[in-house]
Amino acid sequence: MCPVPTVQLMVRKCGAQGGLAITASHNPPEWNALKFIGPDGLFLGAGSAREMLDIYHQGEYTKVAGAEMRAVETISGATDLHINEIINVLGKLPAQSRPLRVVLDACNGAGSIVGPKLLELLGAEVFTINDQPNGQFPRPAEPTPENLGDLCAAVVAHQADIGFAQDMDADRLAIVSDRGLPIGEDYTLVLATLFVLGQEPGSVVANLSTTHALEFVAKQFNSPLFRTRIGEANVTERMQSEHAVIGGEGNGGVIYPRINFARDSLVGMALILHLLAKQQRSISQILAELPRLFMIKEKVVCPSHKIKDVLLLIRQVYADAPVDLTDGVKVTLPHGWLHVRGSNTEPIIRLSAEADTEAHARQITDSVYGLVQERVNSGTGKHA
Repeated sequence: MCPVPTVQLMVRKCGAQGGLAITASHNPPEWNALKFIGPDGLFLGAGSAREMLDIYHQGEYTKVAGAEMRAVETISGATDLHINEIINVLGKLPAQSRPLRVVLDACNGAGSIVGPKLLELLGAEVFTINDQPNGQFPRPAEPTPENLGDLCAAVVAHQADIGFAQDMDADRLAIVSDRGLPIGEDYTLVLATLFVLGQEPGSVVANLSTTHALEFVAKQFNSPLFRTRIGEANVTERMQSEHAVIGGEGNGGVIYPRINFARDSLVGMALILHLLAKQQRSISQILAELPRLFMIKEKVVCPSHKIKDVLLLIRQVYADAPVDLTDGVKVTLPHGWLHVRGSNTEPIIRLSAEADTEAHARQITDSVYGLVQERVNSGTGKHA
């Protein structure tokens, strides 16, 4: 058992031809499946994934006879190597009057094995909850604000500087502030980018649904920001072509190529702790200087054959607004934006909206949520 980003790192370190991770990621356990990793340590892109599935379905491969199968070799020390990579690149936290106090909620997942050890070696004072990697998840899988009540309480109880929450395979990272308030997964990448660009200005890559607060940080350092389709494979592909210094996704996924070309919650924790140590200010004080945008995320169960019809509906509703069709339909609005797309992993339509106030964000999603449901449930597919 180990984090998915550790598997990706080890594929590169071992010069392996590929990797497999068995995980449900942020989904409930019944969604356990295979994540396929190429020889570069990156998830297979759309083209490679289709090619692999075609080979499998067409049976264009030779099965190895039982007697010829190689024995399984166990590689020990993978998580320690992962920790050492982070420490070697970023270093330990600079000495302060007192160490940073951190609460970690690993949700009894793979992060339980490595997260506390990393934080201690960085030089933080660590308190943990849900740190038994036994497969019994004490909260819903996604580290979204509504699922982090125990972490918020623990941050307050321990008078901690910050709280970190991982999903079960430890690629996503959410943050609770020193006041015990969840700040939203989108700001994980924003804070990590604030630190990285302060050290090394350069290109930034994020997907279309990531907060526009990231644009504010990129402009501070005159760094270009490129947007991609949803999915780590799409982000890493663009990061390679733009030679980006950092990238990721608004679901708490931080990709820092100098350490690990993968969404990596461990790298995210280290970057953000270094930001706190460098600025010698609380996370609340740092956030106060960033745009505070509000995001609402909804989903509607939708058969795959209805997705195109729903996207056409959105284009009709917002015919007079600027749209981006890179991935589904993203609409730019006076007070924010709306992004509607079919999920890559579930039979659902995802609706994401961000605005300058929570009321505006809710207003944006409410204006189309009912229409989307109606179109999905329509037998004719025609807009009523």
